[in-house]
Amino acid sequence: MNELIGRVFNFEKHTFPNESALYNRLASDGQSPKALMISCADSRIVPEHIMQAQPGDLFVCRNAGNIVPPHATQNGGVTSTVEYAVMVLGVRDIIVCGHSDCGAMKALSTNADLTTMPNVAAWLRHSHAAQQVCRESYPADLSDAEKLRNMALENVVVQLAHLRTHPSVASGIARGEIALHGWYVDIHAGLVMGLDGETGRFSPLREDQPLPVALPHGRRLAGESQYALAAE
Repeated sequence: MNELIGRVFNFEKHTFPNESALYNRLASDGQSPKALMISCADSRIVPEHIMQAQPGDLFVCRNAGNIVPPHATQNGGVTSTVEYAVMVLGVRDIIVCGHSDCGAMKALSTNADLTTMPNVAAWLRHSHAAQQVCRESYPADLSDAEKLRNMALENVVVQLAHLRTHPSVASGIARGEIALHGWYVDIHAGLVMGLDGETGRFSPLREDQPLPVALPHGRRLAGESQYALAAE
């Protein structure tokens, strides 16, 4: 803890003075983040570090397992964060970011006994769809490492589906104002992979290749064609 406190002093003495113009602008003009990232609370995964982001670039929500509960009448931190990011900050891109060696996903992939952690068990129910996909759709003879990786990837897919149940997100998607991204960070390889919504598979993010996007920007009004026909 003393080491961390020492870094606070370093921030006050060196970091802040060197970036005072940026902080002054953020303090006076407010924030206008480029994206909302929902990532795991794992201490090894730092969204700002991965994206080399400056203060003000990212609106971040972190929790065990990078989970997005489906929208419900019950209030929650993730739900409120998503709603605020979309409706107040005007975020146009939302990223759900999983990672390798995730403890939450490991609990699901190994069917760990969570009776002594009832709150964790209840939270992970939001990933049971991913668990069932892995149980019923993948070979049973995979290694533990392969099972864990598949669980983390399928969990990202499930949480993106949950995101679309949130009214603010659904409305933004319909208007073409919000794009969804699914990422997976391989800690061991220093590799970031993105979900391609057309193929349903993850591929590495490469500077010289198009960015894999789970759901790109584009109007999606189901009844729009009917209105056009009626107008004719």
